[in-house]
Amino acid sequence: MGEEKSDWEKCVEFHGHICPGVAMGYRAAKIGLQELAARRALDEELVAIVENDACGVDAVMVITGCTLGKGNLLLRNFGKNAYTFMSRKSGVGVRIYVKAGARNVQPVSLRPAPQQSIVQQILDIPQEEFCTIQNIEESIPKPARIFNSITCAFCGEAVSEAGARLKDGKLACIPCAGQ
Repeated sequence: MGEEKSDWEKCVEFHGHICPGVAMGYRAAKIGLQELAARRALDEELVAIVENDACGVDAVMVITGCTLGKGNLLLRNFGKNAYTFMSRKSGVGVRIYVKAGARNVQPVSLRPAPQQSIVQQILDIPQEEFCTIQNIEESIPKPARIFNSITCAFCGEAVSEAGARLKDGKLACIPCAGQ
């Protein structure tokens, strides 16, 4: 039997490679859990709201257990390296904003450095230089809802009621409705 992988190794394995984005999401998620005094979610007890659709989101999923499928990972794609973590149990939430300096760390030498050097700097930078932490007042999103499926009158494929639209007086999926 081998040794259990570290959280960092699990993030890299899930994402497929080491990169600065994964390091930023990893740090943000670890800090978020620490601030909430929480552990990785087994179900929907945590909520993560990510403000980008980049590499760091994969690390957020691995560290927090929040996923699109469970409905407790929400994407608000503002193109920002910012991550909000909320505990449904305590009602507490924090927003972690990765500071510009932490996103633009430079290799120590003047020669191009491998990704690993930049990633290590992101992993090692002191927390106060890495991010800004804000307590949030936002209400915690409700748990995921389960919707019935209906059949699109145009393509015949099943679609969630929430994804159905009216077209010519008939229920249609979003693509058939032209949206």
